[in-house]
Amino acid sequence: MLFFKKKENKDEIIKKIYKKDVFKRYFFLVLGCFLLAFAFNVFFSPNNLVTGGVSGIAIVVKNVFGIPTKTFIAISYILLIIISFLVLGYKTTKYSIIGSILYPIFIALTENMATYIQFDVDNMLLIALFGAIINGLGSGLTFKYGFSTGGSDIVCQIISKYFKISIGNAIKILNTIIIIGSGFFIAKEGAIYAWENVMYAIIVVYIVGLLNDKVLLGVSNSKSFYVITDHETDIKKFLIDELGRGVTILEGRGGYTGDRKKVIMCAIPTKEYFLAKQGILEIDKDAIVLINDVYQSSGIE
Repeated sequence: MLFFKKKENKDEIIKKIYKKDVFKRYFFLVLGCFLLAFAFNVFFSPNNLVTGGVSGIAIVVKNVFGIPTKTFIAISYILLIIISFLVLGYKTTKYSIIGSILYPIFIALTENMATYIQFDVDNMLLIALFGAIINGLGSGLTFKYGFSTGGSDIVCQIISKYFKISIGNAIKILNTIIIIGSGFFIAKEGAIYAWENVMYAIIVVYIVGLLNDKVLLGVSNSKSFYVITDHETDIKKFLIDELGRGVTILEGRGGYTGDRKKVIMCAIPTKEYFLAKQGILEIDKDAIVLINDVYQSSGIE
């Protein structure tokens, strides 16, 4: 059981969370990165399906300048990690480092798979659907265990920091620009089905979003946490100081015992589900934590 103390480093709980189930978490990070690279090289890149992010830009660059996607992705990821260290700092960057190394490596290793696994281009809908499913599973596994593959996520964090918009909205804006812009560039270079592929890419992005939420235990964008605990102050401080979330304290009374207890209510974005749940249980392993899907919320990103 962990309690907040005056001399205790406020990052201690986060460190303890990331030290738990290390082998399992890294296994799923590796699997997630492999699935992302597989989906890109087998389904997206050969069919000019630009679904956003650095990988999407790499497809455009390949069509326009002839630069191999693996080369552009590797260089971009290295530069973005360096920029992240300089702009966002080590604390924000450190959980993106391994994913930023693994993903370009798997891109290079799976590059030739498209020569062995080929599909009829007339079945673009099936290609988009299966690519989206594999990509969604990969990204969902990565986020579920507290990691990031870096890339455009870093760009979105920088946009969020300096333009004062949420990371969620930054991702939507950036991917929309990349997807729609790809239609102009690829069509200009004479690649077939450019605008049709933009529509398929939108379908892919939608399905990937749904699968991300599903893998992260839910189909909603955020979760409502109701916490019954004897350590109200410590948990409240963790949610406010570490996760930056507002909390509401409710008055509760046991139906059987009649004992009065405080109930902490907090709305958490789905992507922070892992940290919130594990952090609460680190503070009070006997806490009763009720988690519900939130299908409509305001001010939660």
